[in-house]
Amino acid sequence: MVKVIASNVRKGNVLELDDGRLYVVLTAESFFPGKGTPTTQIDMRRISDGVKTTQRYKTTDQVEKALIDNRDYTYLYDDGDSFVFMNQENYEQLHVSKDVIGDQAVYLQENMKCEIAVFNDQAISVELPQRVVLEIVETEPVTKGQTATSSYKPALLSNGVKSAVPPHVSAGTRIVVNTADGSYVERAKD
Repeated sequence: MVKVIASNVRKGNVLELDDGRLYVVLTAESFFPGKGTPTTQIDMRRISDGVKTTQRYKTTDQVEKALIDNRDYTYLYDDGDSFVFMNQENYEQLHVSKDVIGDQAVYLQENMKCEIAVFNDQAISVELPQRVVLEIVETEPVTKGQTATSSYKPALLSNGVKSAVPPHVSAGTRIVVNTADGSYVERAKD
């Protein structure tokens, strides 16, 4: 652990509070009133269960910043209880709880490179690539004369997620999808 003053805390930092739990910083804002003590308000989310909290400190108060190790891993498989990743440097395997990945788990693909934040040999967050290539399994047929303006049609992707695609895209086409929100980006180049 490293002690830092509250005014130096930034979004994305991981703090350990007095309760011994880890919190990821969502926002940190310092206030400097004309009279009185300057304060820093920190909005955080508890990593273990996702509960949000807000703490207010004097700007010179010290808080404990957790040392997080970000490492690159390759996704191997789903063992039922967790997802298994492998460190490319030493080939060690890391089991990541399903609730750490959350809704983005549907975008995991074999041999996908991910960045995992590790604290005390425990994964606390997984960052997937921004885009993945998926195949359209099912969609409405192309309607002749329909323009490709802003009209989109629903499509079922190979990972089971529904997305909206342009009218000219048909079933069997491979497309690039944004992992943050499942939106269509473009046709795959391959």
